[in-house]
Amino acid sequence: MANVKEKTFEASLAELEQIVKKLEDGEQPLEESLRLFEGGVKLARECRERLTQAERRIEVLMKDSDGRLVLSELDTAAPAAEKKAASGKRIVFDTDDDDTPF
Repeated sequence: MANVKEKTFEASLAELEQIVKKLEDGEQPLEESLRLFEGGVKLARECRERLTQAERRIEVLMKDSDGRLVLSELDTAAPAAEKKAASGKRIVFDTDDDDTPF
């Protein structure tokens, strides 16, 4: 399974939307509905994790010594417990800086 290409966020979201449409249709047998629901929950969790990772990447934007915004690398190998603990933290930039480019 090392060569399995990971789905994009957009592909996962589109698949999740299809599952929701099928479930809302209500025409599926119970077992099929349960299978779809389980797959949908898995996809929803994957999408949420990707959004959380994207949010973290945005949050680590910091100014360098020249006042330019730079992106710091994230430790993607951090254990899940650390990720969960860190998800509640927010980086706050000094809003008194008049040199903000945006």
